[in-house]
Amino acid sequence: MTRKIDGPSHGPHAGGKPGHLVILLHGYGADGNDLIGLAPVLAPLMPDVVFHAPNAPYPCEGNPMGFQWFGISRLDPEVAAAGVRSAAPFVEQFLDDTMAKYGLDESKTVLIGFSQGTMMALHVGLRRAKPLAGIVGFSGMLAAPEALETEIRSKPPVLLVHGDSDDMLPAVLTQRAAHTLQENGVQVGVHIAKDVGHGIDQTGLSHCARFVLDAFNIAVPKQ
Repeated sequence: MTRKIDGPSHGPHAGGKPGHLVILLHGYGADGNDLIGLAPVLAPLMPDVVFHAPNAPYPCEGNPMGFQWFGISRLDPEVAAAGVRSAAPFVEQFLDDTMAKYGLDESKTVLIGFSQGTMMALHVGLRRAKPLAGIVGFSGMLAAPEALETEIRSKPPVLLVHGDSDDMLPAVLTQRAAHTLQENGVQVGVHIAKDVGHGIDQTGLSHCARFVLDAFNIAVPKQ
């Protein structure tokens, strides 16, 4: 049995029983507190959404204060492919347990990842038997792209966001991921953020908010 992971949560903004779920998967060397900071910004727009940001299962080799989904080695594609496969059961278990906790299913759930968390979100989300409402990937890449054609089981809509000045994971990796996803019949939106490095800016977050609202069929709040 896979050891369970956990981390901070936020919401729902309106209180009461959640009607939708967003799971945030952090990047290498960070923890759930890093991405749960997005929740207070998004929550007022989607008051019945509960946000969860689990810590990755392993202490980070490069940052003892943080966590990792898997070890990294200069973006070696074989390391990334093996890494997402080994960590996938942790995310699967967290998804299943958290949906069950609230009585929700995939149609009410969105996965949002950043960097290494994006690799995890894309790997897990496209291999679920039932499609998620959507997947958002910030500043990441698609691990094991050559395996997707035979392993893809569902095709939720995907939004990929990347800074054009990212010197850790270049934006071309998002463009390659989008191409592979489209080749496999996945509906993909891409936003390349101008003058943004390895991070999330306000414009990227706005694109994410609109995507999640649409995925959940929640009306955009009136100003």
